[in-house]
Amino acid sequence: MLTLTQIKNKSASRLAGLHPVVLAAAEKLIERCYVSGVPILITQGLRTAAEQDALYAQGRTKPGAIVTNARGGYSYHNYGLAIDFALLLPGGSHASWDMKRDGNNDGIADWQEVVKQAKAIGLEWGGDFTSFKDYPHFQMSFGISISGLRAGLRPSEAQIAAAYKRMEEKEEEAVKSETIAAVKVNGVKVADGRVENGVTYVPVRVIAEALGAKVGYIAAAKTVEITTSSR
Repeated sequence: MLTLTQIKNKSASRLAGLHPVVLAAAEKLIERCYVSGVPILITQGLRTAAEQDALYAQGRTKPGAIVTNARGGYSYHNYGLAIDFALLLPGGSHASWDMKRDGNNDGIADWQEVVKQAKAIGLEWGGDFTSFKDYPHFQMSFGISISGLRAGLRPSEAQIAAAYKRMEEKEEEAVKSETIAAVKVNGVKVADGRVENGVTYVPVRVIAEALGAKVGYIAAAKTVEITTSSR
């Protein structure tokens, strides 16, 4: 299983150049989705006008399906205010755009779990667009239209502060929503676990030793090794 750091590293190059608030939101989204058991990959961030024009040509003057109606300068990506994502598959070498996938087996489509987390921290979802549905797309427009951005308008200090405050409030809500659950092995309580977004966190040594296994830490390899008595 990939660590949070490994998952973040896979998206790092696509986060360069984003507006600081959008960058913070993207990083928070990766973190919150990871905790929910839904690792994601940021596939697009800042785009130049030339890159946007090349994407616009796809399905029109170049092979492929139409993926955008925005020419260069007419996308929030061109101003560092948007990101696109995909679901990161086990192992981390492939991504999926399957909106029905339920990789964490909680009965809820992973895609919708990501959308819920994104909206909670203030990102707008392209799936809510009326003219062109852009399901992998999130943006933070700050109420500024594309025409306004093209005219030189940018988020004000007050708008930026409000966006940061919303993210902080969401994090505080998440901490408050954490619950403590008794963890039992064969009917015997061995620890109190912290439950967050359907995931229970408990020290691995406590569980392993309760099952008669030994736990060792290999510092050089940064590896926790669990050895059962049958070995």
